[in-house]
Amino acid sequence: MTDLITSEGMKKLQEEFEYLWNVERPKVVQGVSDAAAEGDRSENAEYIYGKKRLREIDRKLKHLGSRLKVLKVAVIPENPEVVSFGCWVSYEDEDENRYCYRLVGPDEFDVSSGMISIDSPVGQALLRKSIDDEVTICRPSGELIVVIIDISSVKP
Repeated sequence: MTDLITSEGMKKLQEEFEYLWNVERPKVVQGVSDAAAEGDRSENAEYIYGKKRLREIDRKLKHLGSRLKVLKVAVIPENPEVVSFGCWVSYEDEDENRYCYRLVGPDEFDVSSGMISIDSPVGQALLRKSIDDEVTICRPSGELIVVIIDISSVKP
């Protein structure tokens, strides 16, 4: 697992950690405390749900805390000549369909936002390639041959 992250990704993880710790967790703790004060906990849905939600929050906080300790913010070159971590890569397939993705770490990938993991098959295929390079991407549905048309440090 890659321990690199973009500065935007680091900020987002830190904000999520702080929100869970300072807002969500205290609210759930108060709800559990209020529900416990009502008496019989065995059939108290609010108490049972609250305890479950508290475990989920604590599990997420533990995960985020351990990741935040080891993650390192990557330095992204201003004018990259090859595809590397944090770069935006635009490529075209044989049918002239264009795609643009940013290579990020597993802690921040979100395909719907155009962020793919550098550890993914597509990320691995694009890594260290240059503009005009032909790249073969192995997919479950078969190989896809693409040509890199742009590499940038900012979203095109």
